[in-house]
Amino acid sequence: MDSIRFFDAHCDAVMKALTGEAEFLSGEGTGHVTLPSLLEGQIAVQVFACFVLSERYPGREKDQAMVVLDTILDWIANSDGMLSLVETANDLAPGPEGGVAAILALEGGDPLQGCADNLRRFSQLGVRLIIPAWKDNPFSGTAFGTNSPLTPEGKKLIAVAEEENVAIDVSHLSDRAFDDVARLAKRPFLASHSNCRALCPHPRNLDDDRLRSLAERGGVLGINLSPMFLDPNVYEQVRPLYVAFLSGGGARQQGTAGPKVPPCDPAWIVRHLQHAIDVGGEDCVGLGGDLDGIPQLPTGFSTVADYPSLIPLLDRAGLPDRQIEKICYGNFVRLFEELLPGSSPTQSL
Repeated sequence: MDSIRFFDAHCDAVMKALTGEAEFLSGEGTGHVTLPSLLEGQIAVQVFACFVLSERYPGREKDQAMVVLDTILDWIANSDGMLSLVETANDLAPGPEGGVAAILALEGGDPLQGCADNLRRFSQLGVRLIIPAWKDNPFSGTAFGTNSPLTPEGKKLIAVAEEENVAIDVSHLSDRAFDDVARLAKRPFLASHSNCRALCPHPRNLDDDRLRSLAERGGVLGINLSPMFLDPNVYEQVRPLYVAFLSGGGARQQGTAGPKVPPCDPAWIVRHLQHAIDVGGEDCVGLGGDLDGIPQLPTGFSTVADYPSLIPLLDRAGLPDRQIEKICYGNFVRLFEELLPGSSPTQSL
């Protein structure tokens, strides 16, 4: 298994870069995800999230999203070919010299400013994934909100996303909104950075019924490496601090990633992976670390360069090589090969 590469379905590297905490291309600073660490960790595909909340940028959501997305595009342009933009399914394969394929994502539909059709303009730029809402917005209720379902405009957003070959991501959505996506979507969808609620009661984790629904639709769950999502004891200890963090619109506003949390045994990563396989099968689970969006990682992990250390953990747990390869890379590649367009030239907004 030495040659295995990885697909990570969610990171917030650009948000740390914009606060000045990390320099992506050089690797300087405190970033979990930088180009040097991606290359060291053998990451073949990385999803980069654009996180913009209306409450922080009222009326300027689209402009701020452009700042975020342009930052990632600048990284690509200045990476000496080691970072490339994924526009089609063919772009998922690394080049002959390796490198990292980058998928652009909207973490929350706030940059669409309440209009589902505005996703078409972001799709032209190269956005290939959308989470309809991070906190309750004109499209959907969320796990942090009132458990409200998709709004009429949110239902339209699902249809527009599928027309545009933009992957639909249900991480952050309320249970009722998840059920709406499962009912309306004609293609597979994903939960890029959520875990198993049966093991840890964090509201962002999926219960078994919804995990099963995701799997039955051909979707994939990306296991989040946040100790709060992995270990129920950690979650209970930090829940009051986490509620305060959310009420402030997310601590990225202050240049941090939330409350400090206790240590977490990496065995919890394996437990969530095994539970997902038990419930939904070996094709329904991968990795979505949420790096740079979380305050701490499990013991022994400090950056994305540590992803290869997952392999001996999974091997010792008795997972066969076939399942390990699917978790680390194969399942998300299969999903995006199905969801991405055959060709889609980008345009300027």
